[in-house]
Amino acid sequence: MKLYKLPIVLYEPSEETNDMFLAEVPVLPGCRAWGETPSEALEYVKGVAEAFIESYQDREVPLPEEVKSLAIAIKDGFVPGEIMVAA
Repeated sequence: MKLYKLPIVLYEPSEETNDMFLAEVPVLPGCRAWGETPSEALEYVKGVAEAFIESYQDREVPLPEEVKSLAIAIKDGFVPGEIMVAA
């Protein structure tokens, strides 16, 4: 199993997003989800991104190079990660 460290863009509510938060994964065209809160939009887009990648794999279609380059191998149960902090 591989993990993919995908970039996400989160848009604040606006008329264009039906007054909801919009999260999208630019390296997976069409991969986006809406939520009433930022965390809800991010949770939903994570599930959508997983479904996108599984769909590529099920159909044996190569993942976009941008996505393949973001794969992280899991080694000895260690999963590297990061957090973003604004101060």
